[in-house]
Amino acid sequence: MCGAVAVSRRVFVSLDCAEGSEGLLARFWAAMLGGEVGFTGSTGAVGVRAEGLWIVAFPVPGYVASTWPHAGVPKQIHLDLAVVDLEAAVAEAVRLGAVAAAVQPDPGRWRVLFDPVGHPFCLTTAAPSE
Repeated sequence: MCGAVAVSRRVFVSLDCAEGSEGLLARFWAAMLGGEVGFTGSTGAVGVRAEGLWIVAFPVPGYVASTWPHAGVPKQIHLDLAVVDLEAAVAEAVRLGAVAAAVQPDPGRWRVLFDPVGHPFCLTTAAPSE
């Protein structure tokens, strides 16, 4: 859109999590994205700063992880991470604490995993180029 003024130029993705798991989640996403823990808030929220993005782990009472692909608790949100080598990226994500989903809709193009507290995310070689 030519001439449009951006409302915001910074993105924060907030992931709900169970109380007490926000540090684990922050360490996982910092390692996955080559970022660093940038803040810890008085509410328990922990922010991870990576290139062009912040991910915030925010503890909420009664958090329930997604049961995807089964009915019950929907995905709510998921991240797609562009990678060059799918197998190597999956192996590293698992080494960092991710769990591969039992259901893989298109394993040649993307892999579905869960972060250490149950948020689904995908690693893919099918992302558009910059």
